[in-house]
Amino acid sequence: MTKGRIFISAIEVNFEFVTFALKSRVLDLVQKVETVIGFSEIGSRETNPISHHAGNELATGKLDAMATDLKKSTSSGRENCLTSEEQQKKINEVRSLIGPVPDRLSQYCSNQTISRYLIARNWNVKKATKMLKDSLKWRLEYKPDEIRWDDIAHEAETGKIYKANYKDKQGRTVLVMRPRCQNTKSTKGQIRYLVYCMENAIFSLPEEQGQVVWLIDFHGFNMSHISFKVTRETAIVLQERYPERLGIAILYNAPKFFEPFWKLAKPFLEPKTANKVKFFYPEDPSSTKAMEELFDMELVETAFGGKGDAEFDINKYAERMKEDDKKISASLANVSNSDPVIPESYLETSEDKVVDESSSGNADMDDIDEAGEKLSIDTVDKHELSPNKSPGITIST
Repeated sequence: MTKGRIFISAIEVNFEFVTFALKSRVLDLVQKVETVIGFSEIGSRETNPISHHAGNELATGKLDAMATDLKKSTSSGRENCLTSEEQQKKINEVRSLIGPVPDRLSQYCSNQTISRYLIARNWNVKKATKMLKDSLKWRLEYKPDEIRWDDIAHEAETGKIYKANYKDKQGRTVLVMRPRCQNTKSTKGQIRYLVYCMENAIFSLPEEQGQVVWLIDFHGFNMSHISFKVTRETAIVLQERYPERLGIAILYNAPKFFEPFWKLAKPFLEPKTANKVKFFYPEDPSSTKAMEELFDMELVETAFGGKGDAEFDINKYAERMKEDDKKISASLANVSNSDPVIPESYLETSEDKVVDESSSGNADMDDIDEAGEKLSIDTVDKHELSPNKSPGITIST
């Protein structure tokens, strides 16, 4: 082999190594960016394809092919539109498979809730039922609707996450996240506060709305503000326990390197989810216009270009939350507070007692192998998700 050929081969090897390293870095950064927003809708991601297979695919240079295949698999089910009658039939099938619901879950297990789980599983009755049963069992054990301000007040002191005192123009609750304001190190405490915020935000929604807006303030942000352990648990909770709750996530003043990496990551995302993630910048006229279309800027915080409150006031916020707690407690006043026995049907495996999809006239629209789906409620401690048993973050409410 000539010296020239050896030199060219060395360049080729080096190029392959740089490509491998870059793609690895993209996936790593995207995991962190995605977890900052935390809500990739599950859609069709039961296989958790990246967290389970990324290492092998990168090693064999097939990442691009994997992205193409994943994009096809995640978008196929959503393209199939069902009539209202067909949707109701599937809702009824899920309700039948779930069986009797404990009294404390009766309000939660509405047709709207069931439809969200069906949408998250591309209207696949079998998978939606499994997912919903896991969530019902989690709600019986974790009791998210019983978390009150005094339980999590210390987590809220810096305003790292808070419910805005305004809604967007569609009437959706607005949650503000400020990653730089992290003030604790307890995964259990941070996740408990996240759940409290989600439960409160959903309770505050008008009847015609079912989704939440996230405004993420990146002023003063650096990567040290992100704990992978916490962000992994955040993604799991939001994906598995609050499917189809994301209306839009606005990444405001994110570091400039986020956006190009995000564009590289979009092939791995459920298209509907990718379109909900927006990058807005303070000096960008189009961002200003978009904010004005979404919000009453007289109410929005100055950090987002509005004319509202400039500072987070923990004392005023605490009073608001305590009032909300009273309303939530009143809404649950007629619900039994006893510790119910978890129905045996919730403990069944995903293969038990499932409907024949083909016989319903709508075969499995998302025929992805379920081997990687496992985020069973069995991994959940009565008071927190077990970080050692949780899957990695998927590239996706």
